Amino acid sequence: MPKLTIGYSALAERVVNIRLPLGNYEFLILVQNPNNRECQSEKFKEKALIVKVSGMGVTKSRNRAIALAKTEYLIFGDDDIEFHPEALNEAIALMDANPHLTLLLLAANDEKGRIRKQYPNKRQRLTKLNAARAATYEMVIRVPEVRRLGVEFDEEFGAGAENYLGDEYIFIADLIDKNAMCEFAPIFVASHPEKSSGSIWGTNRDRRVRAKVFSRVFGIWAPIIRLFFGLRRKRQFGGVRSVLKFIFGK
Repeated sequence: MPKLTIGYSALAERVVNIRLPLGNYEFLILVQNPNNRECQSEKFKEKALIVKVSGMGVTKSRNRAIALAKTEYLIFGDDDIEFHPEALNEAIALMDANPHLTLLLLAANDEKGRIRKQYPNKRQRLTKLNAARAATYEMVIRVPEVRRLGVEFDEEFGAGAENYLGDEYIFIADLIDKNAMCEFAPIFVASHPEKSSGSIWGTNRDRRVRAKVFSRVFGIWAPIIRLFFGLRRKRQFGGVRSVLKFIFGK
């Protein structure tokens, strides 16, 4: 019996782009169709459970995946993700060997095989201070434990929502607040195009959304965290004036 479900989130017109990896996995395809587009899902009917998700926002689909998954583990995917079966199986084995783990954060390459960002070179425990760059397709969760803890993706954040980034970080932070064990392991589990919502920097909207993410995670301590984060990312923010606005959430 499969131990891992891959839960893909996609707009109806993009379902056809999904590439299912070979292996003993279960597949969920969560489809949103706000524009009433044609959904070419026929080729997946024998391999995946296809579920229509109402509304807009990728986190709605992520939460449905958590609710519907029948396996011990779940990893999240999009229509532009290519998963690597050997790495998936390595992640499953690591989770099996460490039953205390609720979430395992992994690594990814871009479409040309280059490392997408700087990753640690060994396993480490995740905290609110080192998990901000997480991507959803890098996250394997232990489904029964996440359900027991009552943690879901915050649907006010993520692609398709007004606050279009930070949903992964908030999810991990909420697990940490519940004393769940979350770790990183340098297993390159997937390939994803270089550009993503998390790579957007320098716009007023980006600054405001990132400020909201830190407010959501750190509450009254958010301005202090934004101060240190903003100083480290001054160039990406576009200068001191923009950093000051970020610190004060403006």
